[in-house]
Amino acid sequence: MRITSALVDPALLDLPWSTPLEQWPAEHLVALPQGISRHIVRFVRLGGYVYAVKETGERVAEREYDLLRALERIDFPSVEAIAIVADRQTDDGEPLDPVLITRHLQFSLPYRALFSNTLRPETMNRLLDALAALIVRMHLTGFFWGDCSLSNTLFRRDAGAFAAYLVDAETGALHPSLSNGQRGEDLEIARVNIFGEALDLQAAGLLHESIDPELVCEEVVRRYERLWHEITYEQQVERAARHDIEGRIRRLNELGFDVAEVAMSTVDNGRYLVRPKVVDAGYHTRRLLRLTGLDAEENQARKLLNDLDAYRVESDLTDEQQAAHRWLTEVFEPVVRAVPAHLRRKLEPQELFAQIIEHKWLLSEQAGRDVGMRRAVQSYLADVLVHRPDEQAVLGVEVPTA
Repeated sequence: MRITSALVDPALLDLPWSTPLEQWPAEHLVALPQGISRHIVRFVRLGGYVYAVKETGERVAEREYDLLRALERIDFPSVEAIAIVADRQTDDGEPLDPVLITRHLQFSLPYRALFSNTLRPETMNRLLDALAALIVRMHLTGFFWGDCSLSNTLFRRDAGAFAAYLVDAETGALHPSLSNGQRGEDLEIARVNIFGEALDLQAAGLLHESIDPELVCEEVVRRYERLWHEITYEQQVERAARHDIEGRIRRLNELGFDVAEVAMSTVDNGRYLVRPKVVDAGYHTRRLLRLTGLDAEENQARKLLNDLDAYRVESDLTDEQQAAHRWLTEVFEPVVRAVPAHLRRKLEPQELFAQIIEHKWLLSEQAGRDVGMRRAVQSYLADVLVHRPDEQAVLGVEVPTA
């Protein structure tokens, strides 16, 4: 047996590598919701973390491992590659397929696990938005997926929306940039795969009657094209309307994308031709991390930053770092600590806080005044959180109760 690993964990040696993955004993496994896969996949717990173990060919495993490591270096939303285990043999000396080990993404779920009975239109819309944004971000970085689908994606809750993460990269390729033909091929693959997945849901009675599978697969392409256009189109602005350039950058920031530079050239009619160079998503995520050390999804970060900025204004603090520190210790952390131990497995802290902010707004609208954070927290815990499914328990991850 040969292990190539980015994680030095001797516990890897204790797993039953001489047994085919399909026959691994239950004491090594964690029961997690699992998407559709052409490979045998099992989940195991090692050292407090949950890992996905997938049997595949050696070349495929090595290629996917290298790609996932490359995506990790550029901070792309994908699962983390941990190890390849090759040269496996049974106790009788029969060869076994190599496995690729990835770290399971905490609080993430395959699309089939995001609904209990019927997938409603609003949930499907949020999934398609997240998938379209993932593909746009992927193509901006020069990554060709080659097997884009809902099944090859994990979703995390993101303040009323979803954030999408790439799971399967075995058909992918990383280039300096992609041509329109490569992008088009990826989109066509996505169209075909998503149509099949929607038909599968429909056949199982899990698709709302108002959802047309054919329209679903077309819609993800339309959403991608709208977002791609907004990010990449060349804009003509008048010389005297330079604020239009700033407005364009602000719109891109609101979409969650960072702008590294702006290319400008003059055209015959005396206007500027402007094209911003978008480098990556995660504008609000990075700002929140820089100010507070909190790692959140993009929509979560936007809501938390809005609350932080409001706190800064109310506190009359001019120093952004000082305001962020006080907001973290006086607002965010007390809210998280207010959650009873038996409810802490429901949602991660950033999502919990984002939902409480939304709940506070709804209560204030009903009351016609600001009800305050204390009342909002008490109401949310008693009326909302207690009725939510134990999402982290579903994921097989232990949470400290103290």
